[in-house]
Amino acid sequence: MTDEQHMNPAVADDASESAQIERGLAQLDPLTVRPRPSSRVLCVVFALLLAGAAAGVWWLGVCTEDGQAYDDMVWANLADRLPAWLGPVVSVFTVSLVVQIVSAVLAVGSLVVAGVRRRWWLLGQSAVFAVLCFASSLLKAHLPRPFIIHVEAPEANSAPSGHTILAAAAGIALLCVVPRVCRAAVAAVGAVYALLVGISVMVGKWHRPTDVVMAICIAGAMAMLTLAFTRTSGMDEPGKRASSASIQIVGTVMITGGLLLTAYAAYVLWQVVPGLELRAEWCVDGACVSAVVAVTGVALLVFGLTLAMRQITAAPLTRIGLVGGPPSPPRR
Repeated sequence: MTDEQHMNPAVADDASESAQIERGLAQLDPLTVRPRPSSRVLCVVFALLLAGAAAGVWWLGVCTEDGQAYDDMVWANLADRLPAWLGPVVSVFTVSLVVQIVSAVLAVGSLVVAGVRRRWWLLGQSAVFAVLCFASSLLKAHLPRPFIIHVEAPEANSAPSGHTILAAAAGIALLCVVPRVCRAAVAAVGAVYALLVGISVMVGKWHRPTDVVMAICIAGAMAMLTLAFTRTSGMDEPGKRASSASIQIVGTVMITGGLLLTAYAAYVLWQVVPGLELRAEWCVDGACVSAVVAVTGVALLVFGLTLAMRQITAAPLTRIGLVGGPPSPPRR
């Protein structure tokens, strides 16, 4: 007890009351009581949401007239509507071999990093994640594409985009194994790589926009599901590690930006829906813009969530920041 508290009993009572309130809040906070199960449950929730989003996007794009008209409009016109400065960048990834080589380098790099760091459970997680993503890409052979309207694109099913899953999965795998100091930078680079590949497969007329969005959502869902099984021995003790400022900033920007861009893409799409079935010329630009913005938003959102959840599962309750203790009550 300080001299001030000795001299003023009211101050001592206030300090004791504040300490009791803090202990009470800590007892009520599930992240404080069970930080590791809470982080795992959160991963499962996000996995289900992303998987549901992938299924919803597929249904809208494949099983509705407006969805098929939208996909076909973007498929036929995106290459001509792409900004001049973006064309040369995207054209690099329209070569299938380039995507395969870059993705392979990222994937092998993730295994090497995990091995060098001696994170054997994390190495196993990466292998399981790769298998899940590969299995998800095989959905293309089993999902139907009913004939609803006449389209210019090939009638064969093309959902989900295998190249986009490969690119997103390679970036996510590397994000999950690198040290904390590198995660924010890897998340940003991985998101840019995934969205460039996603745009390139649309420009090259390999895939429709819903194929690409679905693929990124599937990769994110598999990542969340894999992180849900992070081994306890691979986690820091609660309160042992302070959260990373770079992860806080980059993760917040990516998640917020992803949500805003996705909402904007949905708004633009809603505006052009009346002209889709008529193949109206006035809605072509809006359809192409909404496709590019949607792919960008979903890529940012998925990588931002992976960045945040990787931090939370590694350090389920940090001293400050991304996941911190309950807020202190106001001092009187």
